[in-house]
Amino acid sequence: MECPKHHIFVCASYRVSGEPQGLCHKKGSVSLLQYIEEEILDRGMGDVLLSSTGCLKQCERGPILVVYPENHWYGGIDSEEAIDAVLDAIEEGTVADAYLLTAVEA
Repeated sequence: MECPKHHIFVCASYRVSGEPQGLCHKKGSVSLLQYIEEEILDRGMGDVLLSSTGCLKQCERGPILVVYPENHWYGGIDSEEAIDAVLDAIEEGTVADAYLLTAVEA
């Protein structure tokens, strides 16, 4: 298996204890995973891998989605339209400026 060209991480707000907390989870980031996966498949983006993560420490900006290797951090990803904008940007090799976090604070 080849390494994926892009890897999308979606904050699921899980803590070490396994309990989901935080804004990303409360705003439904986990429920958007299925839509993202279906869109990746429908678009034929076989070189894109999707993973959910623990808390990314950007709760006030969530839900958060990160795209590697570009290291683009996106906030406010709480709808299919927002996801479509990010996936369009990946396909086009651009940035979804409307959702881009310009200064990520740890």
